[in-house]
This record gives sequence, C-alpha cells and structure tokens, in this order.
Amino acid sequence: MVRDTPETLRNPFDGSLAAGDFFIGPAQEEALARLEWLVAEQQRLGLVLGPSGCGKSHFAAMAVRRLGGMGAEAVLLSLRGLREGDWLDLLIDRLPLDPLSAAEPLRPWQKLENRLRENTLMERPTAVIFDDLHEATPDAVAGIGRLVSAAEPRFGRLLVVATLATERDGAMPAQAASSHRLGHFSEQAAVRVELTPWSEEETAGFLAWALPRAGRSRKLFGEAAAATLARLAAGVPRQICQLARLAVVAADAERLMEVDPLTVERVWRELVPASTARAAAHRTATEDDAPVNPRVRPVRRLWG
Repeated sequence: MVRDTPETLRNPFDGSLAAGDFFIGPAQEEALARLEWLVAEQQRLGLVLGPSGCGKSHFAAMAVRRLGGMGAEAVLLSLRGLREGDWLDLLIDRLPLDPLSAAEPLRPWQKLENRLRENTLMERPTAVIFDDLHEATPDAVAGIGRLVSAAEPRFGRLLVVATLATERDGAMPAQAASSHRLGHFSEQAAVRVELTPWSEEETAGFLAWALPRAGRSRKLFGEAAAATLARLAAGVPRQICQLARLAVVAADAERLMEVDPLTVERVWRELVPASTARAAAHRTATEDDAPVNPRVRPVRRLWG
C-alpha cells in the first residue's frame, strides 16, 4: 500500500522551481532550442509569453542552466516586487564580478557596461533573463529597453530574455498592454516563446517523469486519472502539480495502490469554489474535445 512503503517519503509533485525539476517534453525542448538559437545567432532579445501558472518562472530558471551550458554568462533577475531604482543594483549583484571590480567607485550602469565589454572581448555571450517583465517599474523598463536597443560594440554579445504574462487568449493584461515600451519589446523580439497549457499526453508524460525522480518505482496515475487531472486543471502546469500533490496525499491516507479519477475529482472540488466547479463541469460536458496545446513548428528544423 502507498503509505506502507519507503517510496512515500517524498511527494514527487512538491512544486519546486529548481532547474533540475523542470519537465522537458518535446514542446519544452523546442522552446529551449529557440533560446539556444538566439545565443548562437547573437540576437539581442527573446520573449517568453504565457498565462499565469504555465511555468514562465520555472522556464527562466532552466534557461539559465541551458544557456550557461553553451558558455554564456547567464543570470536571472525577477522584477516582481522591486521598488523604483532597485533593479540595476540587484542585477550587478548577480554578475560574478571580482572583488576589485565590485568595489570600484563607479556608477552601477558603468559597472554593468564594463562587464559586458569584458565578456565581449573574451567572445563570451552574456545572457540576462528578466522574469515578470510586466511587473517592472518604469525605470527598469527603460533600462532594459536601453540594453535591448544599444548599438555600441560592448553590447554585441548580450542577449536579453524576458518573461511576460498574457491572458488565456494570448493577449497582454491591461496594465502591460497600456505600456508603449512593452509593446515595443514585442516588436523587437527576434523570437517569441509561447508557453501554453499542457495536453493530456503532456500531463501523462509529466506524471510518469516525476515519479521515478522521487524514488517511486510504481505507477501511481493510470490513464483515466491523468486525463481527469489534465481536464480539471485546464492543462495549467501549476494547477496540475497542486492537484497531483494533494491526490497522492489523499491516496496515501486511504491506502490506495493507485490514484483513481474519483480521488482527483474529490481533491479538486475541495480546492475550488462550488460555483467554479459546477461551471467547469458544465463546460466539460458541453464543449467539443479540442487539443489543449497546439503544436509549434520544430525549431531545430527551422533554425538548424
């Protein structure tokens, strides 16, 4: 039984944002390949777009690892919750400056430009990933715009990658759409990576991938349970993790050998308001089955 085995010591769906816990299916591999192309082609800007809960922050953490593996000096800065004037100092703190360079009595922007110049002279790309661009203060938006648009040679090996929230239909939220600068970023981006909700196949692949990583040798989710979980979570990765985590706890408490669809649905009904649950159930009963995640074209064929 689930609770009587050593396998229950760790829940495989703990919601970690560590790069090593990022699920890489075919769509995720294509998205990362697009960022690799940006570095290889010395492009300046890439945007990662997606609605809330679709894994933009987790993708950003994985991008640091992937681009660092290509030899780039890759750093990540979340713009959420920063005050006016904070972003540049925090970015410099994340760069691996030697003690002498860090202690130089220079303005922060000069320190950043000096580091970019050093990397350019060493033919080493610099990749700066900004998470939650839609949450940026006006001075951060202006500064990032300067990084993206500057034509000086010191910026020649710089790549800026920014994550930006969209609504479920792909449109920008009202506060982001009202910013002329954010719209300008969208026009300047060499690549737009769109993270969309997962299909039932992707959800099943994630569930199968996560279990062995937590030391579990047995399959806990059958096809019906995985399909129910994907449907109730609307394919949103954050909600899939949350439902899967609680479903495993519930199955453990009830001494079930496998998570069944009824357990998934019961956990879901405890999480969402009754009105939301009824509306979702009605949509499921009346809408045609449609693919949740339309496929993007394979980038390795497009861009080598």
